[in-house]
Amino acid sequence: MIRAVVLDVGETLIRDDRGWAVWADWLGVPRHTLSALVGAVVAQGRDNAEALRLVRPGIDIPAERAAMEASGVNERLDESDLYPDTRPALAALRERGARVIIAGNQTARTGELLRDLALPVDAIATSGEWGVAKPDPGFFARVLELAGAAPGETVYVGDHPANDTGPAKAAGLRAAHLRRGPWGHLWAGRPEAAAADWQVDSLHDLVRLVAT
Repeated sequence: MIRAVVLDVGETLIRDDRGWAVWADWLGVPRHTLSALVGAVVAQGRDNAEALRLVRPGIDIPAERAAMEASGVNERLDESDLYPDTRPALAALRERGARVIIAGNQTARTGELLRDLALPVDAIATSGEWGVAKPDPGFFARVLELAGAAPGETVYVGDHPANDTGPAKAAGLRAAHLRRGPWGHLWAGRPEAAAADWQVDSLHDLVRLVAT
């Protein structure tokens, strides 16, 4: 039985379009150029932040983000950033008695913005708030603390095999690989994604898993 469902953020609940567009504008490159570079590093199995380093070698990403915020270019999230199935699926999971948690590699500011959206979840946490990020085992230890359920009764849902599926399984959790976003689609047929307990095309599929 699945008692807790923990979900990644980027390309699981929200589209990353806005964030990459902001970075492209800040770095002074066409948006399609940065998008193409993101696709290239994803295809190579590299962290998508490497796309920023291709545009500006040696970039200090946290320092650059702080400079953006200081200049008034702040992180933003609103209802339009959510995938259409996000809010209804989260609500349906809770209606079926699951504890629903959002936990991903995001800044503390993103955590605040997610809470402002008043999503139907029990808790929200980010790596920026915890001080530990996926795929570090410490992140998934914190996930289990927040879930309040046994590892075998907790499923972690995400699009990224190296950050989500693999380390979740290594921590004893069950895992659902979501075929969504660049990572989700590109790696869907590969062994890294096949290691998941389930592969799903929509968050609505999770409702059926919890129901059974």
